Amino acid sequence: MESVPVRCPVCSRDHAYSTPAYPCPCGMPTAPPLLAGAPAVRVGHRSWNDVWVTVRCSSCAREDQWPQPELCCPCGTVLRIPVRPVATAGSPAAPVSPAHIPLPRTAAHPRPAFSPMTIRTSHDAVSTAGLYLTWLGYRDVGRPGAGPASGIDLRGDGVIARVDSSTRPATLRAIETLWLNALGTSATGVFFSLAGYAPDARARADGVGLPLFVLDLTGTPQPVNSPADELVSTGA
Repeated sequence: MESVPVRCPVCSRDHAYSTPAYPCPCGMPTAPPLLAGAPAVRVGHRSWNDVWVTVRCSSCAREDQWPQPELCCPCGTVLRIPVRPVATAGSPAAPVSPAHIPLPRTAAHPRPAFSPMTIRTSHDAVSTAGLYLTWLGYRDVGRPGAGPASGIDLRGDGVIARVDSSTRPATLRAIETLWLNALGTSATGVFFSLAGYAPDARARADGVGLPLFVLDLTGTPQPVNSPADELVSTGA
């Protein structure tokens, strides 16, 4: 694991920082490449855009957004660790079947056609999403005890889902909240929306491999990005 020396500019303490690795969709542990010799930057203000960096997987060459490496010094200062830009990270390994390319629409075990239910209320939307996840092959899908306030409307064996039944497109923050929840629980995150997705939300979901579906009032979820296409093709 890559490690760099870090000195706090406030109290001058020295630290050895090792960046955490996260699993790429291809299965390879992946971590942001640290920029050796560059001083850490004190974090005085946070924004959603500042806490993400682009990382290329050394195995499949997929580029995703990962949390920006940070270190909390005992003096209370939060330090941002500089990362090498992807463009200068070196030549990637030969790509192998990137995970974001949809597979043929044939599952290993053919499923019967999905039976939709008409959506009239937000409760119907959540119920439809739950039925669809079960149809995809996830087991024990139901509502979590914490409720929608946690950013999760459904939870099953290896999956968590958000169902946005509002009349506005799903936001970037909603996408990132679900993705971080999925990352923290080692589960697949799946997003369902009645009103579609904001452009930046769609772009983030594509970057991190989060499946997006749109629910129409007939109750038939439609995949709107490549990770969703792949999920429909392969199932859980």
